[in-house]
Amino acid sequence: MMPMAAFAMKTGARAPWDRALVTGGAGFVGSHLCTRLLDAGVEVDCLDDLSTGRAGNVAHLAGRHGFRFLERDVAGPGLPGLLDGPYDLVLHLAGPARPGAGWDRPPALLDAASTGTRAALDIAGRDGARFLLASAPPPDADDPFDAHGAYAEALRFSEALVAARAGDPGAHAGIVRLFTACGPRMRTDDGTVPGAFLAQALAGRPVTLAGDGGRRHSLCYVDDLVDGVLLVAAGRSVRPVDLGGDETPTEAEIARRVIELTGSDAPVTCTGRPPGDPAGPRPATGFAQEIFGWMPGVTWQEGLARTVAALTERPGPVPATVVRADEGGWA
Repeated sequence: MMPMAAFAMKTGARAPWDRALVTGGAGFVGSHLCTRLLDAGVEVDCLDDLSTGRAGNVAHLAGRHGFRFLERDVAGPGLPGLLDGPYDLVLHLAGPARPGAGWDRPPALLDAASTGTRAALDIAGRDGARFLLASAPPPDADDPFDAHGAYAEALRFSEALVAARAGDPGAHAGIVRLFTACGPRMRTDDGTVPGAFLAQALAGRPVTLAGDGGRRHSLCYVDDLVDGVLLVAAGRSVRPVDLGGDETPTEAEIARRVIELTGSDAPVTCTGRPPGDPAGPRPATGFAQEIFGWMPGVTWQEGLARTVAALTERPGPVPATVVRADEGGWA
C-alpha cells in the first residue's frame, strides 16, 4: 500500500482500493469523494435516494469508466443482497451532516442512522472492506421530540453501532466527524451559517447574525475535507477522527466576506442572543494531524471565494442517463 500522504495528493496518486461503495454519494461531500476516487483509479458505486442529494451533483460523472449510480434508500429492505460488490472500501455518508437540507422527517433520519448504517456495515463485513462512517459533532439537544433531538440521537446510535462492530474480529470500521465545509455543490439550505448567509446575500435578503455576530464557526474547504476522509480510510484507526477547519471566523466576519464576494447590497442584522457556546464547535484535529499528517490547506476566505464562484455559475443540464429513477437501476 502506498504511503497515505501520497494518496492524499489530488493528482497522480493511485488509491489502495479497487472498488468502493459511497452511500449518500450524490450529496455535497459524497459527490466530491466519488470524483476523487474515480480520479485515483477506483471503481465507484454511488448509492443515493436523492432525498437530500441531487442528481446534478454526479452528472459530471455520467459515462465515466467505473462509475455506477443506484437510486435507492440505504435503509430499504434487502440492500446488501442488491449490491453484489465485492468492495474493499465502504464510505457511509447516507444521512444529513446536520439538521437541515430537507431533513424534516425524523423517522427517515433515524432509519438511515440505524437500519441504513447496519446495512452498510453488513456489506463491508461481507466483503472484508474498510468501513468509514461520516458523522458530525453532536449538537446540544436532549429533547427526543425536537427535530434536533432526533438528529442527536441518530448520531449517537450510528456511532455506537459502528463502535460495537469495530470490536468484531476482522472488522475494519472507523468514524470521521465532519465539521462545517463549503465548496462547489454545497446546499445553501443545509442549516450551516455559511449556507444561510449565502442564500440570504444572493437573494438580497438581510444577512442575519445571532446575537452580536461574535459566535465563531469552524470552516473547511471541501477538497481538504475529502483529503482527510481518504487518509483516515486508508489507515486502520477505529477511533473517531475530527476533520474540520482550524480557523474559526466570527459570524460577522463570514457575513462581510459573503457580501463582498457576492456583490450583494443586502444589509446585516443582528437578532436575539447567540445560541449555545459563543466559541462555537471546534474540531480537535490534533489526532488527524499527528497520525495522518492531515491539515487544511485552503483558508476560509479562499474557500468561500471558490464556493461563491461555483454557486454563481450557470449549471449545465443533467444527462438523462445519470439516473433511472423509475427503475432504480444502474446508469
